[in-house]
Amino acid sequence: MGAAESVPETSIHEFTVKDGNGKEVSLETYKGKVLLVVNVASKCGFTETNYTQLTELYQKYRDKDFEILAFPCNQFLRQEPGTPEQIKDFACTRFKAEYPVFQKVRVNGPDAAPVYKFLKASKPGLFGSRIKWNFTKFLVGKDGKVIDRYATSTAPMSIEKDIQKALEE
Repeated sequence: MGAAESVPETSIHEFTVKDGNGKEVSLETYKGKVLLVVNVASKCGFTETNYTQLTELYQKYRDKDFEILAFPCNQFLRQEPGTPEQIKDFACTRFKAEYPVFQKVRVNGPDAAPVYKFLKASKPGLFGSRIKWNFTKFLVGKDGKVIDRYATSTAPMSIEKDIQKALEE
């Protein structure tokens, strides 16, 4: 349990995901951008800090080939129970999120979203690949390869130096 799955994909750009309206989006769109991929939840103790700081990072770097990809997930104590409209309204109204908020996904288990299987296989965590909680963050380089993985408790602003370094590459 918790062992990394092997996946055939070598870049996040090979995946297609669904936006909050259920429309397919090719992640190839983000080629050449540094990405911060985060599993988000609206009813978590880490929500306030993470959403606030994600918005701050986005405002600071969005014009410098940086993008945040938010994937709502309800797997951890059902802390993201809302509909796509409620989730988007929460993120965009309360936290001024202007980055994409995709359709709700599963990040663990056999039904995990393929993009999350790729992320976890690329950078297993301390105790295996399983995502432990909401707001696990993956930093992805312009080439679509995972640079690093950050735990829930890692505040987004503390990743800023890693983002700056990735943007310079």
